[in-house]
Amino acid sequence: MNSLKGRNGRPARDSSPAATKRPDTDMTESTATNTMELEEINEDTMRNKFLVFYLDNQEFAIAIEYVVDIINVQPITRIPNVPGYIKGITNLRGKVIPIVDVRIRFGKEPQDYNDRTCIIVVEVVGLQVGLVIDQVSEVITLDDEDISPPPSFNAGPEARFIQGIGKAGRSIKLILDCKSVLDDNRFESMGGAE
Repeated sequence: MNSLKGRNGRPARDSSPAATKRPDTDMTESTATNTMELEEINEDTMRNKFLVFYLDNQEFAIAIEYVVDIINVQPITRIPNVPGYIKGITNLRGKVIPIVDVRIRFGKEPQDYNDRTCIIVVEVVGLQVGLVIDQVSEVITLDDEDISPPPSFNAGPEARFIQGIGKAGRSIKLILDCKSVLDDNRFESMGGAE
């Protein structure tokens, strides 16, 4: 909720209709307006923000708007008859979510998990999935002019999962396309759907 300040630095009296209502009256409209304002502020602060992570000593970035949580590797229950990149499911605070090993999804060799390995929990179109990555690095800002389309000559297995190329100073970040990585209807049947 915004705090209005008077000239002397003290809180100013808010004379808006919502503020002058009696305490026992319904404040639903005012609350809804404040919630929408907070969501707009939240969207503004997330705009152009990316979480950078490592996979095979290469830097990738994921739009922060998709990131729900970053957790240590949890116990994973394996599920039979699923592709190798779907490691199984885990219980995240009472919610069952599928776990994807991004390294295997990209066609790379599997690697043992270590103390830097972590899971980025993302939500795309109401579906929460955990992405196992080698290491989280930092959160950066990439303006629109710092992002270019991926090169058309890249025919590697991970090419279809790359949304763009981010230029941050002298370094390059491959921007992950979450929707492509999670483009598998098996996820919904494993949990993670809202």
